[in-house]
Amino acid sequence: MSNFVVSARKYRPQRFDEVVGQQHVSLTLKNALQSDHLAHAFLFCGPRGVGKTTCARILAKTLNCQNPTSDFEPCNTCDNCVSFSQNASFNITELDAASNNSVEHIRALIEQVRFQPQQGKYKVFIIDEVHMLSQAAFNAFLKTLEEPPSYAIFILATTEKHKIIPTILSRCQIFDFKRIQTPDMVAHLAGICEQEAIKGDADALHIIAQKADGALRDALSIFDRIVSFSGKQITYEDVITNLNVLDYDYYFRVVDALLTEDLQQTLMIFDDIQRKGFDGDLFVTGLAEHLRNILVCKDEQTLSLLDASDTLRDRYQQQARLSGSDFILTSLNLANECDLNYKLARNKRLHVEMTLIKMASIGRAFRIADQPQVAPAAQEKKTPDASVSSPIANAADVPSIGTVPPSSSEKGEQAPTVAPNKEANSSTTLSETPPTAAPIPIKEKANTMGKANVNNILAQLKEEDKIVVKTVDELKLNDVQKAWDRYAASVERDSLRFQLQGVELSLEDMTITAKVGSILVESAIREEHDLTETLRKQLMAPDLMLKVDVDASMRKEEVKLKPKTLNAREKYLMMAEQNPAVKDLVKRFGLRPDE
Repeated sequence: MSNFVVSARKYRPQRFDEVVGQQHVSLTLKNALQSDHLAHAFLFCGPRGVGKTTCARILAKTLNCQNPTSDFEPCNTCDNCVSFSQNASFNITELDAASNNSVEHIRALIEQVRFQPQQGKYKVFIIDEVHMLSQAAFNAFLKTLEEPPSYAIFILATTEKHKIIPTILSRCQIFDFKRIQTPDMVAHLAGICEQEAIKGDADALHIIAQKADGALRDALSIFDRIVSFSGKQITYEDVITNLNVLDYDYYFRVVDALLTEDLQQTLMIFDDIQRKGFDGDLFVTGLAEHLRNILVCKDEQTLSLLDASDTLRDRYQQQARLSGSDFILTSLNLANECDLNYKLARNKRLHVEMTLIKMASIGRAFRIADQPQVAPAAQEKKTPDASVSSPIANAADVPSIGTVPPSSSEKGEQAPTVAPNKEANSSTTLSETPPTAAPIPIKEKANTMGKANVNNILAQLKEEDKIVVKTVDELKLNDVQKAWDRYAASVERDSLRFQLQGVELSLEDMTITAKVGSILVESAIREEHDLTETLRKQLMAPDLMLKVDVDASMRKEEVKLKPKTLNAREKYLMMAEQNPAVKDLVKRFGLRPDE
């Protein structure tokens, strides 16, 4: 078996200058070494595969380097640097907190802190995945982390800073590592290809960097896999085949078909994508990303947001010039809705196809919306001037050639057959109604009423369609009271009918104010939802509003009119007056209400 070393280990940075995409961390650490303002505890936090542990090892090696360079980089030739590279240094201790997270492991670490370094100035302790320590281990580590010996330096690394207790955070100098940008990863992969004598396509390396999602270690792992698949030449086709990535050429073809409103071609492209084994949600997500890239290419200021190679950038710019902003934004909205509802759809393929159909109809919808809307009914109801000859009137008086007038058929008379006249047809103007046109409603009324004047018919139609709306000056309180009483009389419930009849009404502008004596009556009237609408229809006032107010004085007057105490006879008469069935009850059971 060969001694193969993966690229993530083989090309691991050995100097600060070799760290990819973390210049802010490298420069800060080098300046701290130069000014001798070095903290005793560091916390490196950030996503996976961005260089946290690598920077910790470079810092530990630089601290004990016997011949550091002028820019404070490790020489990698002295005894301390060589022993560190061979994992034989006693001054540097690495602890994996994921598997050594108990109090006993921290106590063992504290015991090692007591011993001074055998060779070199500092004893460095690197604790990886420090967020995995238990609560008790954190508490046991606090005192040593706050006041360590002068020769002890702690470097903690974690991907989840929020899981570390605040007392630990306050004792460390925190460095936040960021995701590595795609151009930096592409340049690093291109350098590895040059060292390994591998011919790598720029688009292929770009796809690898995008798939890594900001983690250089993942990009190197993918790179090794592609090299094992394709050998010494990495092509774009090999990368998309191995990584199950949908070719961007499909998205360019889909957008071209959508712009030309070629629905058949769009559906055939999507069918080809389905036949190659790609899921619909992957296609929709990629299409949304493609539309987003087209959108950022519409403006020179947002062009820097495009994450693509130079060759691909030109194609995006070319398609952006052909695409309108309305089309792109509407398509993005449709793609977003399709992505959100994809999991809920039973027929997922039809769900995606319906989205593509809507996208192909965007241009047609905007063209229809831009056309002026003409209301034919409104044009027919316009009354022409009596002094001007109306083409509609002439069409109403003269029957069409080869047709039977409705008036003749209704009277039972036989309509004469009119032979076609070539001269008459040739003299027909464009303003006249063609013989094959559908009959106009005005013409039907003119035929029904005989030889009535067309102007009178138009005036009659206008009067019939006129909506009568009363204004504030025309609305009277007496009419409101009559409408209110009619509604109260139509109510089936006796209690509600009595409550409505005991209301005092007042009218101000278009607002009816109903005064009641109690809150119970107010709530009963408010729950009567048909009351306001009925009053509006009866009074022909669509803007009419109803307001209910509680007037305590009305309740007090009712109480004053009632006697303070009632005897049995008076109670019986009051009950019989309100409900005549009480008299029948008294007679049936032989009761004596006087007693």
